[in-house]
Amino acid sequence: MRFRHPDGSTVHLAYCTNVHPAETLDGVLAQLRDHCEPVRRRLGRDRLGIGLWLARDAARTLVTDPSALRGLRAELDRHGLEVVTLNGFPYEGFGAEEVKYRVYKPDWADPERLDHTTALARVLAGLLPDDVTEGSISTLPLAWRTAYDDARAEQARTALRTLAERLDSLEELTGRSIRVGLEPEPGCTVETTHDAIAPLTAIAHDRIGICVDTCHLATSFEDPATALDALTAARVPVVKSQLSAALHAEHPHLPEVREALAAFDEPRFLHQTRTVTATGLHGTDDLGQVLEGDALPDAAPWRAHFHVPLHAAPAAPLTSTLPVLKDTLTRLVGGPHPLTRHLEVETYTWQALPPELRPRDRARLADGIAAELALARDLLTDLGLKELP
Repeated sequence: MRFRHPDGSTVHLAYCTNVHPAETLDGVLAQLRDHCEPVRRRLGRDRLGIGLWLARDAARTLVTDPSALRGLRAELDRHGLEVVTLNGFPYEGFGAEEVKYRVYKPDWADPERLDHTTALARVLAGLLPDDVTEGSISTLPLAWRTAYDDARAEQARTALRTLAERLDSLEELTGRSIRVGLEPEPGCTVETTHDAIAPLTAIAHDRIGICVDTCHLATSFEDPATALDALTAARVPVVKSQLSAALHAEHPHLPEVREALAAFDEPRFLHQTRTVTATGLHGTDDLGQVLEGDALPDAAPWRAHFHVPLHAAPAAPLTSTLPVLKDTLTRLVGGPHPLTRHLEVETYTWQALPPELRPRDRARLADGIAAELALARDLLTDLGLKELP
């Protein structure tokens, strides 16, 4: 979906296909037919943006076989879909029964992360619509925090500088400008937008910036205005933003709140949980840990890294951080000029919701994704953006 900002620029809205994880190109092609086109039809659109997640094997096929890349682009056109952004965070296995810590491998100290991201950039340059010259890729925020020492930090910086040089060369070759954004996430070396400023200014290249995920921002109790003002002051570009909402528990000391949270403690994904007290930010790596004993202070609200559907907050006594998303979006695109032009709804946890909240079939999943996009669309038009055909 495209929108005209009051300054005349185009803002793109997509939804991320990591909600339909596929490891191979054949699986990606099936996604387009079985999931993405039905969402587009529900929205009554002739064209819908999707943020593709391409696992290692799919990306390798596309970058080594020009006919496969041409075929994917033809299928996107046939289904009324377009791609201006990729989710390059998960590498493979995102549909496994247990993902947890595996999603952070390989990290930016591993040469394979550089090679994979380079491949994604080459693929994206070939998928961009004819009238679009800028693409974006989100990636993990350097590494998970453990076993990340100074030597690995230097390896990661070197890799990102090399990536920037490769992206420069790619634009010279194709005329397409691809940028990559580190996506701060709780528990990682770069947990917050503030944590991103030092490494990104050290790299000092406008092709490498930040991806602001509004669930992660909220989970770490960051104030959107403070965070985005600091990025602007440091000249850190917001390459893209993922529109998502975290799980919020206002009164975690109550037994009924603990019981409600326990329904979201599931084995597939990591759900880092945080609270803020007078002594700062406190957290655990997973939701189950916080429900055991006194792992976190419970006199202040808890937030968990669980991407809940934008349009359907959990039932009381829980809620979502949708207000943080709205505040962030206002700062991102509600001013005289957008801070980013690539927005991506990213709720990959539909099938990890408590059983009674999960969509029972493809049709209901498409209904839910379409409802999320409709909410995001309405937020953008309320900010003065005009939806384009």
